[in-house]
Amino acid sequence: MQAPGPTTEALETADGLLVRVFSLVVMDGPDAGRRVSAASGRLVVGTHESADLVLTDGAVSRFHAELTAEDDGVRLRDLGSRNGTFLAGARVRDLTLSQGALFELGRSRLRFELEPVVRRSPSSSGTSFGKLVGGSARMRHAFSLLERAAGSDATVLLNGETGTGKEAAAHSIHAASARRAGPFVVVDCSSVPAALFEAELFGHEKGAFTGAHAAREGAFELADGGTLLIDEIGDLALELQPKLLRVLEQREVKRVGSQKLTPIDVRVVAATHRDLRAEVNARSFRADLYYRLAVVEIVLPALRERSEDIPLLVHSLAASIGERLRLDTAPLASPALLQELRRHAWPGNVRELRNFLERYLVLGGAEPAPVSIEGPALGVIDTSMTIKEGRDAAIAMFERAYLAAILDRCAGNVTEAARAASVDRVHFYRLLWKHGLRRDR
Repeated sequence: MQAPGPTTEALETADGLLVRVFSLVVMDGPDAGRRVSAASGRLVVGTHESADLVLTDGAVSRFHAELTAEDDGVRLRDLGSRNGTFLAGARVRDLTLSQGALFELGRSRLRFELEPVVRRSPSSSGTSFGKLVGGSARMRHAFSLLERAAGSDATVLLNGETGTGKEAAAHSIHAASARRAGPFVVVDCSSVPAALFEAELFGHEKGAFTGAHAAREGAFELADGGTLLIDEIGDLALELQPKLLRVLEQREVKRVGSQKLTPIDVRVVAATHRDLRAEVNARSFRADLYYRLAVVEIVLPALRERSEDIPLLVHSLAASIGERLRLDTAPLASPALLQELRRHAWPGNVRELRNFLERYLVLGGAEPAPVSIEGPALGVIDTSMTIKEGRDAAIAMFERAYLAAILDRCAGNVTEAARAASVDRVHFYRLLWKHGLRRDR
């Protein structure tokens, strides 16, 4: 199939995502001559066996760099590698590659090549999957992966920003699986003290530690016959990771204070907002555990990447909120408000949208459009978030407001705005894209 245009990298259509195929060729280094193509629009380079292009160069990190086809080109991103990624002698962390670009990882030099073809990514025909709603090509692509994951018993790793619906996705996988009649258990690595986490996961016997007044089943035993969601797996203490790995491999648990091994029949879904490959490079997450968790890896898109889903989400969320609060949800929202909602960057994603709609419905439509469209406001504190999530959301709100203001000051001149902000122009472009403010170059 011929590419629809010379700049098309990842094009959303009514039938799904069309992704531009690209290749990497190793020009110099221990693996010179090797070539690999990325038909899925994503390619990871590193020395780990799960990388798409596996190099034997000892100066290359296990997960060194990732290339991803996006709307405006193919993006090269360093994954926190030990020795860095270089283009034309300059160290780079995140940039869009041009045809034939040469870049260096360790002692290896690679050439980037765009292919003259595109491939259609798998796409679901539906606009929902369990608790998740969306008709955009990006969301329907995620639905197709979730549907296939539900049809297997494979371990799944869900990745996405805070508020994108990872827990809802995990529950939806469970509800669509052969284990739907079994329990669905959630354990959050970020909310359990490290000293108690082993007992939380694996259980404990009476007297195993101070305060253990009775024997207690852990999350794995409670989830037997069903699904266990290990949320925020990136926060799991390093010393506990080998114990989790052993359970995943052996399918048996040993309670704290016991020598007895208990067989378990559990489907594991892990979720995180962190890039675990970067955590592997930083030695804060075990490579073998990542490899065991990411049998099926699914990324849930941020709301700013699928703003066309907002009317559908507003309808679905408002209906569930209205039913729970016994509110009359009609009329739902004016076209002007929906347009305003689509303009908002939603740093808290669907969770932030839901909180806004709940206030809007409770106040009978008196709630104004989200204030962070125009600038950061700390007057409204969302206590459904953790302090870290709230801080991240506040930073994102500030970044978007700052970018919009400095662009306005510089009359839309990105080069001048980047210089005024004292950041690299390429990084400035990435921030614009991140916050839904991307302008044509």
